[in-house]
Amino acid sequence: MCTHQPSCAATDSDRPHIVAAHPEQGWNLLCNGAIVFDDTGELLPDGQVVAPHRVMVAELAVAA
Repeated sequence: MCTHQPSCAATDSDRPHIVAAHPEQGWNLLCNGAIVFDDTGELLPDGQVVAPHRVMVAELAVAA
């Protein structure tokens, strides 16, 4: 599905690239058709939903 140049297959990374960024709306479209949201949730091209990966408060680093 990746149609941008250079394509993901031609790069060293196997991670998809952002092809449309909408930070004001909190989401990005990836070259593989997935939409990722600022809260770490995802909407995959086949319609599956990946729930946000929330970090527990106890796991956050605290600046002193």
